[in-house]
Amino acid sequence: MRTRAVVATGVVLVLVAMVGLFVAFQHIAGGLRFPFAGRSCTVQAAGQVELDAGQMANAATIAAIGAQRGMPERAVVVALATAYQESGLRNLAGGDRDSVGLFQQRPSQGWGSPAEIRDPRYATNTFYAALAKVRDWEEMRVTDAAQTVQRSAFPEAYQKWADESEVLSRALLGQTSGAVACAVSDNSERRGAAATAALTQGLALDWGLAPEAAAAGPDRLTVTVDDEQGGWRYAHWLVSHAQDNGVQLVRFQGLQWTAEKGVWDPVAGKQNPTQVVAEVLDAS
Repeated sequence: MRTRAVVATGVVLVLVAMVGLFVAFQHIAGGLRFPFAGRSCTVQAAGQVELDAGQMANAATIAAIGAQRGMPERAVVVALATAYQESGLRNLAGGDRDSVGLFQQRPSQGWGSPAEIRDPRYATNTFYAALAKVRDWEEMRVTDAAQTVQRSAFPEAYQKWADESEVLSRALLGQTSGAVACAVSDNSERRGAAATAALTQGLALDWGLAPEAAAAGPDRLTVTVDDEQGGWRYAHWLVSHAQDNGVQLVRFQGLQWTAEKGVWDPVAGKQNPTQVVAEVLDAS
C-alpha cells in the first residue's frame, strides 16, 4: 500500500511539473492566451473575437489612438497583433527582464520610464511612432512589421493574431454597426458626473475628440458625429470602456446596447442620426 501511495504521489508531482513547464513555455514563447479569463465581450465584424472587459478597453484605446494619429487601418492591425502577442492585451506590471505594459516595452531600450510605459496611451503612441519610422512597413506581413519594431526572440509569433486583430480593427474603427457587445456588472467605482467626465476625457485622449463635440450631464453623455462610421467608432469605444465607467446604455442610429442585456437591439422612436448617446449609473 505504501508503495502504491508513493507511486501515486510521484505521478501527481510529475503531472503538476509538466503543467507548470507547459505554462512557463507558453509564456516565454509569448503564446499564452489567458484561457481562464472571463470572456465578457464579443466582437463580430466578418469574424468573431471574445475578450474580457480589460482586454476590450485596451484594444479600443489602441485602435482609437492609431486613428487619431492618422495611421492606416493596417497599422492598427499590427499594433493589436503586437499587444495580443506581448501581453494578451493586458497592461502588465512586468515581464521578461525589464519589459512592461501592453507592448512589453523595455525602459533599458529607450522606450521610456516604467511609469510611462505602464500608461497604455503612452505605450501605444510610442509603438505607432516607432512603426511609422519603419521603411515600407505597409508592404510587410503583420509579423514582420511588428518584429521590426519589437525585435522579439520569436519573430513569427505575431502572425497568429492577425485574423483576430483584423476583426477588432474593423469593429473599433466603425466599419460595422453594433459590432462590440459586452456584458458588464453594476459595480463600477465611477458613477454619475464622475463617470461622464472620465468618458469625456477618455474620448479626448484616445480619439482627440474636441470638448464641444461631447455634452456631459450628471448621468448622460451625448457625442455629436459627422458620419455613420465616426458614430460607430465612438459607440463601440463607449461599450468597450463600459465596465470601468458604469456605462449602462449606448444608443446610435436605431440600435441600443444595454448593460442589462449585453447586446444591441433595435430601439423604437425617432433618433437623432448625428448623436451617440450614453447613459451611466446614477451617483446616488
